[in-house]
Amino acid sequence: MSMKLFPSNTIAWYVARMFLVRTLAFILGLVVILESLDLLGESGKILAAAGNGEAELWTYVSLRVPQIIELFLPFAVLLATLVTLATLNQNSEVVIFKAAGISAHQILLPLILAAFGVAAINFVFNERIVTRATATLNVWKANDYARITEAAAPRTARWVRGGDDLFNAETVSGTGAGTRLGTITIYDRVDNRLTRVVSAAAARPMEGGWRLEEVSIFDVGSGTVATQDALDFSTPVVARQFTTASIDPKFVPLWELVPQISEQRAAGKPVDVLIAAAHHKISGPLSTVLMPLLGAVAAFGLARSGRLFVRAVIGMFLGFAFFVADNFMLAMGNFGTVPPIMAAWAPFMLFLLIGEAVLIRTEE
Repeated sequence: MSMKLFPSNTIAWYVARMFLVRTLAFILGLVVILESLDLLGESGKILAAAGNGEAELWTYVSLRVPQIIELFLPFAVLLATLVTLATLNQNSEVVIFKAAGISAHQILLPLILAAFGVAAINFVFNERIVTRATATLNVWKANDYARITEAAAPRTARWVRGGDDLFNAETVSGTGAGTRLGTITIYDRVDNRLTRVVSAAAARPMEGGWRLEEVSIFDVGSGTVATQDALDFSTPVVARQFTTASIDPKFVPLWELVPQISEQRAAGKPVDVLIAAAHHKISGPLSTVLMPLLGAVAAFGLARSGRLFVRAVIGMFLGFAFFVADNFMLAMGNFGTVPPIMAAWAPFMLFLLIGEAVLIRTEE
């Protein structure tokens, strides 16, 4: 058995080309079918907005297609893997490869490297195009597909928690020591029990807390209301917690998300969901690399068993089981049940081991 990675460059390129052509065919087919169905459901809403016509329909398609590609590219890679390997086996080409001393891993390596190239392209596509398209489509859809004349300004955080206390500010302006809060309400709690509600017309940061102006204090225990011109309110809440905007990872590329996570952490805000999303921006596209390994069961052993369809179904089941586990773990990470890194990477590592174990068990 040859110890080279590619005992035959011709065979490696032949297998990789079959895989890439089928991947392209599947993703194009899925995009055409799914976007046609999606457009049928949304076209009425788009055309209902005043001034919208055919151009707006094409605008919607241009914004929606990147999302469909991002979501279904791993499925296309899985289907392409199964069809490629099943075709090679059905034509007895796998038997020829193995008779020439090429191992199962060497047969799969061109597919894995091609899938890695697809993953790299997918990552760049997701971060450069999908994030922008998703953000634009989200704003347009929220406006009922009406024409947007000016960009929406980013909203600052209104609700902030510091220890047991809850802050709500109607307006936020300035940054750092120049931060000013308008119409602020503080729910002062001790051991998760509300003791008083402090309302103020304005607030500015000071050392160890905030200086409130035109203050009204409602004491929960006595049920009385007191007013005063100013109040120094001690709290761990800092100005940065109000001036850092909330982040949706779907709208932010990875290289911008990482520094924003640092800002959120410095502001005392929870960042586990953002960390999990940042890691999944890498592990998600890399899932395409797993597909040749999970679908390998469709390539080997068919000549002996004669059950091509059954083995193809098993490969498809392994691939879809990965997608289910990946979404499940990501949801658990969002709920804080598992650490964010585990939520993003555990399914990938688990099914990498499963695929390798199945391959070694059945063929090597």
